[in-house]
Amino acid sequence: MAAHGSKTLDDVGRLEPTAARLVVVSNRLPFVLSRKPSGEWNVRPGSGGLVNALLPVLRNRGGLWVGWTGAIDGSVRELEKALAGLTRDAGYRLQPIELTGEQRDKFYYGFSNEVIWPLFHDLQTNCNFDPEFWRVYRQVNNKFASALQQRTEPDDFVWVHDYHLMEVARELRALGTRCKLGFFLHIPFPSLDIFLKLPWRAEILRALLDFDLIGFQTLRDRRNFLQCVRTLVKGPSVRGKGQVIELHLEEPGVGAPAPRELRIGAFPIGIDYNSYAELAASESVAQRALHFRESLRNRQIILGVDRLDYTKGIPNRLMAFKNALQRFPELRQKVTLVQQVVPSREDILEYHNLRLEIEHLVSAINGEFTEPGWVPVHYIFRSLKLPELLAYYRAADVALVTPLKDGMNLVSKEYCAAKVDEDGVVILSEFAGAAAQLQRGALLVNPHDVEAVADCIYEAVTMAPEIRRARMRRLRRTIRDTDIFWWVDSFLRAAIEKDLSHFPLVEDYVPETESVLTH
Repeated sequence: MAAHGSKTLDDVGRLEPTAARLVVVSNRLPFVLSRKPSGEWNVRPGSGGLVNALLPVLRNRGGLWVGWTGAIDGSVRELEKALAGLTRDAGYRLQPIELTGEQRDKFYYGFSNEVIWPLFHDLQTNCNFDPEFWRVYRQVNNKFASALQQRTEPDDFVWVHDYHLMEVARELRALGTRCKLGFFLHIPFPSLDIFLKLPWRAEILRALLDFDLIGFQTLRDRRNFLQCVRTLVKGPSVRGKGQVIELHLEEPGVGAPAPRELRIGAFPIGIDYNSYAELAASESVAQRALHFRESLRNRQIILGVDRLDYTKGIPNRLMAFKNALQRFPELRQKVTLVQQVVPSREDILEYHNLRLEIEHLVSAINGEFTEPGWVPVHYIFRSLKLPELLAYYRAADVALVTPLKDGMNLVSKEYCAAKVDEDGVVILSEFAGAAAQLQRGALLVNPHDVEAVADCIYEAVTMAPEIRRARMRRLRRTIRDTDIFWWVDSFLRAAIEKDLSHFPLVEDYVPETESVLTH
């Protein structure tokens, strides 16, 4: 037994039940492993909204993060060695899950990204309802549940994230777990007519109902879910109103001999506002932002920041920018669109083709409108480190955030947090979850309406400075008041009537370097 202040670890790395832990479960760990040409392991930080949201919450609290390493080739010993330093330095433990090549292909690329992802984003024509995907999806969810059963105590709170792991509670209940279980869906939940197209709709819905708390990004997602429950489940009843409601079920869950109750809430995810704002205000970021502006000859900068994905509406956005240049020629030479795209899933044909489409549109726009000393679209196809991204946020006059559908979209919030001069405009898709919170400060658009988006671009770049600042102040206040810590506290209070202060920072807690890999 290894002592760490008032907390101790047993021989498999669990905290003794004197202190409950926050256990985060996601498809991927917050670090990605890949092979170097030399054969050694390269470990780099993960990306995405979930990682950015939860790392500051879990760090130095002695909790546990369970997820896949991203690797399929390599021995257990190699992966443990690669992760050991991170486990020691992070202030929480990493519990890696190992997947086979078949499980990666059929669970991750297959069911998660060819069934649930397009279906829940209202793009059902992109779905591949292969029954083999479903079999392996359940197999991997069982693997996660088995790891959790071995590594958690009854007082721990297990917080499962996103569409990859919707079966975990059912598997845990079957194993007899006594932990409180929460689930948060980061993507939209579809309407009834779309959800009914899923061949395993009843199984997925009943598996979700084995959690103690289910969280969604918006009230619209919660309404869609409840409509599906009322249609597919016998005798549900809803009590309460507001952010969190109670659902009473006549049908028992797995391992539950009697009717049961659970909570369902809307918890719009936030960002670590203060950290973004403080770094954006630093001299180094300010100087880099000034350099960006000067390199573009102080033209107004319109900024798009997206992962490569067909739900982000990047081709629609480029067409809208082209339309604005055609219909408002006075914008030429005065504005520049900087579009950054983060590489993602390029080994999937559909994503590869999307990249080609984007690059073709960028080339076509630049070929038609470029003039001496002015290129209308600057295209960046790579990840940006945070200081560089914040410099682009600070330099940009307009953020063009126009996904076809999005659970939340944190780019819109990051942009506002970085605008320490309180001068900027957000053009936001009405189909992004963030629109519900930011509608009083952003310009809302239908991303399918190319001319309407073009009109909004013109409105944004010609907006009076005092109006821009009033809108941005309103946006920043909203984002500051509902930051990532507000989100976590809201969820924990609804789940276990506690908040983040019940999982206090442990300054002298240093996790052991040893890491146990689950097969």
